[in-house]
Amino acid sequence: MAKKRTIKNKVALSGIGLHSGKSVQLKLIPSASGEIIFKRSDLGNAEFRLDPAKIMVKNCILLVTDDGRIQTLEHLLAVLWVYGIDSLMIELDQEEIPAMDGSALPFVQAVRQAGVEDLPGDKKILKIAKPFLIKEKDTSITGVPDAELKLTYHIEFPHPVIKKQGFSVIVTPENFEAEIAPARTFGFLDDVPDLQKKGLALGGSFENAVVLDKDRVISGPLRSPDEFVRHKILDLLGDLSLLGNPVKGHFIAKKAGHDLHLKAVRFLLSNPDYLSPDK
Repeated sequence: MAKKRTIKNKVALSGIGLHSGKSVQLKLIPSASGEIIFKRSDLGNAEFRLDPAKIMVKNCILLVTDDGRIQTLEHLLAVLWVYGIDSLMIELDQEEIPAMDGSALPFVQAVRQAGVEDLPGDKKILKIAKPFLIKEKDTSITGVPDAELKLTYHIEFPHPVIKKQGFSVIVTPENFEAEIAPARTFGFLDDVPDLQKKGLALGGSFENAVVLDKDRVISGPLRSPDEFVRHKILDLLGDLSLLGNPVKGHFIAKKAGHDLHLKAVRFLLSNPDYLSPDK
């Protein structure tokens, strides 16, 4: 039986919120609570429990309650899920997790610096018990039983640098660190004015995103030619972490995004015959 886990030591990070554009101080603090709790020091230390029913999508995933919100959760949550960390206090002084360099690598480094340790409590491991399909127009997420957690993603963009890309990975800490965590958020220069009118991408820059104009990448070299699809796998991992437990199964996404990821999570949570304990 797997044990609940936390970190050994407190660790601090700082950066700019991708969407808010505000400077953020973030602390990861060991906890024996058995759950992930966010605390906003700027809101009188209001606490936010990670509840899938209170997750919204707005070019990222947000945790929204009557007390406020926590924005852009996916990269940090992906790291915590991969490392099995399910007991943690996350303290921040603004509404958004800092973008760092646009990837999950800084959060991996922070967790490695802090160290990971088991707690006395056991945690349940889940498995996809039978195939399911969530489909909207030409986008889909399929889940099938598997002995491990495996993610496959296919994307298609009418851009000469991206075109069609696909990637598949068995999720282990080693594979995640080498293949997925370094992949950065990407966006298109033409989309920035509309996003900023909506209060989004206010902190976006060449330092925390891969930026493309009509023909090429203008923010510097890619970390891999298929960095785009690898980043989509990172986002999917973060969204699947909302299932709350480790999961064995193969998730296959085609041209999906946060909305469809969240629909798959909610489908599985509300249909326990598709997601059962791994005995």
